[in-house]
Amino acid sequence: MKEKFEPFVSADKRIPEITMTSVIVGIILASVFGAANAYLGLRVGMTVSASIPAAVVSMGIIRFVLRRDSILENNIVQTIGSAGESVAAGAIFTLPALFMWQNEWNSEPPSLFNIMIIALCGGVLGVLFMIPLRKALIVKEHKNLPYPEGTACAEVLIAGERGGNGAAVVFSGLGISALYKFFTDGLKIFPSQVHFELGKFKGGAFGADVLPALLGVGYICGAKISSYIFSGGILGWLVIMPLISVFAENNILFPADVSVAEMDSFDIWDNYIRYIGAGAVAMGGVISLVKTTPLIFKTLSQTFSGIKNSKDSYNSGLRTERDISVKIIGITIFLLILVIWLVPAVPVNFTGAVIIAVFSFFFAAVSSRLVGLVGSSNNPVSGMAIATLLIAAVVLKATGIMGREGMLSAIAIGSVICIVGAVAGDTSQDLKTGYLLGATPKKQQIGEFIGVFVSALTIGGVLWLLNMAWGYGSGELPAPQATLMKMVVEGVMNGNLPWTFVIVGAGIAVVVEILRIPVLPFAVGLYLPIHLSTPIMLGGVIRWFFERINKKSVERGILYSSGLIAGEGLVGIILAIFAVIPFGGRVLSDFINLSERFNFGIIGSFVFFVLLCVSFVFFLREKK
Repeated sequence: MKEKFEPFVSADKRIPEITMTSVIVGIILASVFGAANAYLGLRVGMTVSASIPAAVVSMGIIRFVLRRDSILENNIVQTIGSAGESVAAGAIFTLPALFMWQNEWNSEPPSLFNIMIIALCGGVLGVLFMIPLRKALIVKEHKNLPYPEGTACAEVLIAGERGGNGAAVVFSGLGISALYKFFTDGLKIFPSQVHFELGKFKGGAFGADVLPALLGVGYICGAKISSYIFSGGILGWLVIMPLISVFAENNILFPADVSVAEMDSFDIWDNYIRYIGAGAVAMGGVISLVKTTPLIFKTLSQTFSGIKNSKDSYNSGLRTERDISVKIIGITIFLLILVIWLVPAVPVNFTGAVIIAVFSFFFAAVSSRLVGLVGSSNNPVSGMAIATLLIAAVVLKATGIMGREGMLSAIAIGSVICIVGAVAGDTSQDLKTGYLLGATPKKQQIGEFIGVFVSALTIGGVLWLLNMAWGYGSGELPAPQATLMKMVVEGVMNGNLPWTFVIVGAGIAVVVEILRIPVLPFAVGLYLPIHLSTPIMLGGVIRWFFERINKKSVERGILYSSGLIAGEGLVGIILAIFAVIPFGGRVLSDFINLSERFNFGIIGSFVFFVLLCVSFVFFLREKK
C-alpha cells in the first residue's frame, strides 16, 4: 500500500498565510534580493538562489522581530522574496544588450515601460505554466524530485519553530559586506582589484577582485565547481594569452586594429579570449541541452500524462490541494499572448506571440524538472537562452527581419523565454517548500504573482540606474552573459564575429566534455577575467576546509555567504545612485572618494581581504 504523505501543517488546520505583514515584508525582500542578484549577475555573470536566505530572513523578521507565530506566513514571505530574485536572474542575462546597442547606435535606451512589460510577461508566464505542472512534478514526483532549495527552505522554516540564530548570521554577513564594499568602491581607501602583469611572460597576467560577493559565490558553489571556473581562467590568462603574444606578436589580428605587441593583457583578453570563451560557453550550452534531451522528452511525456490523469485540484475541498482555477490560467495566458502581440516591447506578430507562449511552456517544464534534480543555482538558463536566441535570430533573418530591428526582436523574444525559465524553476522550489509545510498552493501562487509584479516594476529602474552610473561592458559592470547574448545575435545577423576564435572555444568545450569535466563552469571561467575566478576559487577552498573539520558549520557558511552577496549588491546599487546624482558641478560619488588623501594601496587590499576570509572562522565556528 502506498504511503500517504503528511505535511508539517495538516490540511484541516488553518493558520495565517497571506497577511498584510507577510506581503509587505515579502515585497521588501523581493526588491532587496532582486536588486542584489541583478548587480551580482552583471558583475560576475552568474546568480545564486535567494530562496534559503529569504527563508532565514523572513523567519527572523516574522518570528523574532514581529513576534508572530505562523510558519505558513513565513513561507509566503519567502515565496514573494525569492520570486523577485528569479525575475532579476532572467532579465540580466539578456536585457542589458539593449543598453549596449543604444550606446553603440547613439539611440534612445529601452524605456522603463518596455522593460517592465518584457519582465512581467516572462515572470507571469513562468508562474502560470507551473500551476498545472504542480501535481505532475511536485506531488506525483515527490519521491523522485528532491528540489534541493525547496526542501532546504522547508527545513529552515521548521527549524525556526525550535529557535535558532540563522537570521543573525545572514544580517552579519550583509553588514560586514556592505561596510567593506563602501570602503573599497565608495571611499576608495584601497583598490578592489589587484593586477599583476607577469613581466617577461608577455601576455600572461594574474589578479583578483578582492570583493566579498565573489568570496560568497565561491563558498556557495563549493570547491569542485570553483576549481572548474578557476581552471578556465588559468587556461585563458596563463596559457592562451601568452601563446597569442608569442606567435602573433607583430601581427594585427581581427577584431583588433593594432598589433599584439602593442597590447597589454586586458587588450588581449578583450579582443581574443572573450570570443574563445564565448564559443566555449555557447558549445557548453548546446552540449548541456543535448545531454538533457532524453530528460526533456521524459519530462514532457510525464507532464502531459500527469495533467491528463490527475484529478481536478482547482476546486478541491482540501486546503493543501487547491490551485488557482484553470479557467483563470487559460484566460490570463491568452491575454498575455495579446499583450506580447500588441505592445511594441516585443516586436512580433500574433503567430510569433503564440510561438513564444509554446516555447515558454516547453522551457518551464524542462526548467522545473532540472531544478528538481540539481537545484535552481545550477539551472542552465544561459544555455536555454543561447539556444532560443540562435533559433529566433535565424528565423527572423530568414523572414527578412534583419539589422537593428532583427537584433532587438531576437533579444526581446529571448528575454521573455529566459525569464520564464528562471521564474518557473524558482516557483517549483517554492511550491515544493509549501508542499512539505502544508501551505495552500493557491495562496502561494498569488504570492508568486506579487513577487513577480514587484520585481518587474523595479528591475527596469535598477538596469537604468546601473547603465547611467557605469555602463554595461565597463570594468565595473562587465555584464558577461548579456555581452555573450549580444555577440550571438550579432554573429547571426551580421556575420561579423571572429569565427576562428569562436570555433577554437567550441573545440575546447568539446575536449573538456570528453575529459568528463563539467563544461559550463569551465567555459564561464574561460570567458570571465581571471580576476573574478580567483576569489571564487578562494571561497571554494574555505568551504572545503570547513567541510573537513566540521560539516555542521557548512550551512552557517551558506547563510553568511548569502549575506555577503546581498550586502555588496545593495551598496553597489547605492553607489550607482551616488554616481548619477549631480552635486556641486560634479556627482555625489566624487565627494566621498578619499583615494587622493588617504589610501592603503594594494597592501590594504590584501590585508582587508584576508580579514574578510578570517571572518568565516568567527561565524562558522561551532558554538556551545
